[in-house]
Amino acid sequence: MLPIRNRCECLQKKNEMKAMILAAGFGSRLQPLTDHCPKPLFPVCNRPLLQHSLDFLEREGIGQIAINLHHLAQAVVDGYPTRSYNNLDLRFFIEEKILGTAGGIRAAQEFLDEGSPFLALNSDILSDVNIKDVLKFHKERQSALTLVVRRYGPSESYRPIEIDATGRIVNFLGAIPPDVKETGERVMFTGIQIMEPEIFARIPAGKFCGTTEDIFPQMIREGNPVYGYLHEGYWIDAGTRETYLQANFDVLDKAVSGQMQKSQDPEIIHPVLIGKHCELSPSASIGPYVILGDHCKVGSGTKIERSICWERSEIAENCHIEGSVISGLIAPGSVVKGSLVGKHE
Repeated sequence: MLPIRNRCECLQKKNEMKAMILAAGFGSRLQPLTDHCPKPLFPVCNRPLLQHSLDFLEREGIGQIAINLHHLAQAVVDGYPTRSYNNLDLRFFIEEKILGTAGGIRAAQEFLDEGSPFLALNSDILSDVNIKDVLKFHKERQSALTLVVRRYGPSESYRPIEIDATGRIVNFLGAIPPDVKETGERVMFTGIQIMEPEIFARIPAGKFCGTTEDIFPQMIREGNPVYGYLHEGYWIDAGTRETYLQANFDVLDKAVSGQMQKSQDPEIIHPVLIGKHCELSPSASIGPYVILGDHCKVGSGTKIERSICWERSEIAENCHIEGSVISGLIAPGSVVKGSLVGKHE
């Protein structure tokens, strides 16, 4: 583990609680795009996913943030040469070998452990949860661990968790407290959690260890007070093609107020976001729900809908792109639907 020390010691701290963004994963569900771009740098409406997480934490008044990295780590670090972002103080922890969610948290103990609760969240989620409310809930219940949970969406399939009427977790992926006899409401974990520093003693140093696989079930089986804060608002895990596209479209809707007007030369059906210095043929059709990064080129007769083209992508003439993420070159006459097209394809 190589901690990269903060170079900006003079930032104004807004909140004593620190946070950790868990960003060391390989992003295997988004290959081949993650072969050349780490998931924290995936653009969401032409801004890196990591910046959306940092903006969220800044809005919540958290000023000191640890970020663990492994896959293509240097590409992320290079984007923050001052180890700061706006008014945030950043500390990167590069894992020479990947340590898992719990192992990554353990490696950042020196930074995170100040004898008070801290926040941890996955790097690929967008949410409007109020962290101050979660912290209040956590303290009122004297919880050792509080997971932000939500009810299932209509087509979602996550391994279930159960909470009782007070929010106590009574079943976590089959782990049940010894004093619990009844079942509870089925919910799912959002990847956002508040932890007490006592958790560090449970995690082996320098070894691969998971939170949901190892630490959380252990705590629940021992009867520790572990609670689920039920979030009723917006949340999305942008870790698959479908949800990554939807996260972009959700942000795009907010940016353009959901307008669906048309314009000509080329035909643009909003909502659409077009980056700087793009070259679009007058006979192309763009939209609805299309995001083009900077310096993209779209050829004549090409139609793009419900898709994202990363910066410097080139879509040749007479193509049809739908429900896809493009990073690179698309040959003339191609039909690309429901696909991830990487840099070298």
